[in-house]
Amino acid sequence: MKEITLKNYRCFRDEQSVRLAPLTLLVGDNGTGKTSFLALIRVLSQLASGIREPNFNMTPFDLGSFDDIAHYRGPRGGRAKTFEAGFSARQIENGRKKESTDESRLIDVYVEFAKQGPAPVFKRIRISRSDELYLEIQGIEGVTNRFGTPNGEWELVLPSENLKDVPSTFLELTLWLNNAKYAVENNRGDLGLKSLKGKNLPAIEDLDAIEALVRYFRTRERRYGKSIFSSAPIRSKPRRTYDPRRPFEDAKGDYVPMYLADMYVRNKRVWQSLEYSLTDFGKESGLFDEIIVKPLGSRVGAPFQIQIRKFGKRLKGPPRNLIDVGYGVSQVLPTVIELLRPDAPPIFLLQQPEVHLHPSAQAALGSLFCQIANDSRQLIVETHSDYILDRARMAVRDKASNLKPEDVSVLYFERRNLGVKLHSLRFDQEGNVLGAPKGYRQFFLDEIRKSLGL
Repeated sequence: MKEITLKNYRCFRDEQSVRLAPLTLLVGDNGTGKTSFLALIRVLSQLASGIREPNFNMTPFDLGSFDDIAHYRGPRGGRAKTFEAGFSARQIENGRKKESTDESRLIDVYVEFAKQGPAPVFKRIRISRSDELYLEIQGIEGVTNRFGTPNGEWELVLPSENLKDVPSTFLELTLWLNNAKYAVENNRGDLGLKSLKGKNLPAIEDLDAIEALVRYFRTRERRYGKSIFSSAPIRSKPRRTYDPRRPFEDAKGDYVPMYLADMYVRNKRVWQSLEYSLTDFGKESGLFDEIIVKPLGSRVGAPFQIQIRKFGKRLKGPPRNLIDVGYGVSQVLPTVIELLRPDAPPIFLLQQPEVHLHPSAQAALGSLFCQIANDSRQLIVETHSDYILDRARMAVRDKASNLKPEDVSVLYFERRNLGVKLHSLRFDQEGNVLGAPKGYRQFFLDEIRKSLGL
């Protein structure tokens, strides 16, 4: 995703658009909508992966009903009747992202949410590459599809009793377009289309152009079985001993010990690569020098422990159980392992990954983010850590990673009366923050004072 637009959503009243980058850092006071922003990206990603209904309450997010999500404009303005959001993204074809810098290659998606019962639903979805090339799905009780190309605009019209036959998912649209192309090629029927502008019926090239828009979503759906990882701000509490079971993923990281044990037993190659990368991070952060999966028996399926080890100058320290080394290690492991695993998803939504970490470990985590973030792996991180932000600045300044200034975006959330203003900040070649408002640095100074109890 290259850009997010939102309006009348939670604490964001006016329409605002902000830039996303391979590494995007969300900073601002508590209660300024950072978690709501992450939840919105999660919902938009679900849409891009073919999910039929929005879900703003999927773990780790819980935003409530429509009335909890739509912006409240005060006693006179009342609750907004709809809220809107959208994103821009590079088109992916045949599993590869278009590398062209031509902005016309961006796919723009805009969604209007309305209330049905207590929940928000998709009222209108518009997918476009320009004003003349678009596909629009609209309607709550009924569904109407419209699409346009430079040659004309058409609306799919069916009798009300056949509304269920109107394609309403991207798979259904793909099948409908294939049937429509067959009908056009063989002069069979009018396809149930009403001409709004231009030619009476679309030509094959018109249907091909619309199919290319739909293919963006279908390609993502095939490519990313798991398209996004969302972490909770507080991860799971470690246990002294674990019983092996299948590692079903969760936002708190309960599955992480099972995943490590599964790789240790079933896939030595992945385990060795993961162990090597984890050890590098452990040494850089000062948290550990070795991580160990210790089976408590020789039979398959025996209980096991997760242990870590710290080395002295001359001697290796004894292995210690994960539960005996403080919360720092156990809280950061789910995030680090998810980032390093070979089948990691393309988008990460991370809430306060620095929780329980010493400043040196926070800085090391920031360096890891800079190493991981790239054009095919996007990290969107809510943080209160100046150390993580500084590592991103230094990575750009010192060229310590492949990150260029345009590969980092800092979103500053500033409270204004009943709403929040989003500031999209950039780095220059020296890692300096550009365009920062007056309250930006004051935010970090206030956070330091709070942490010191001043």
